[in-house]
Amino acid sequence: MSTVTDLNDDTFEAEIAQSDLAIVDFYAGWCGPCRMFAPKFKRLAKTYTHVRFFKLDGEQSPNARKTVQIDTLPYFAAYKNGELVGGISTQKEDKFVEFVEAHFGPAEGDQ
Repeated sequence: MSTVTDLNDDTFEAEIAQSDLAIVDFYAGWCGPCRMFAPKFKRLAKTYTHVRFFKLDGEQSPNARKTVQIDTLPYFAAYKNGELVGGISTQKEDKFVEFVEAHFGPAEGDQ
């Protein structure tokens, strides 16, 4: 069972570098859509156990935030072997799932 790990400027680079497959939820504490998507993100982390799921408050971690081009929040970035391979701004679970599966394949039990 996968869990969601919080990141900050001090831990971002090392954690992403150590992760074969990773999704980072860049959010802000004031962002209503971010708060609404948070339980879905946590639940989906348990579904895609082959992917590491991270959360990062972009306002508290400006250096990590600068590594991606955020259009709107919430913003999700996909990493393979420490390298950014894509990003999406969405509030829709189906679009998020499409994004994850496009980069990392289906959930472990769905193959």
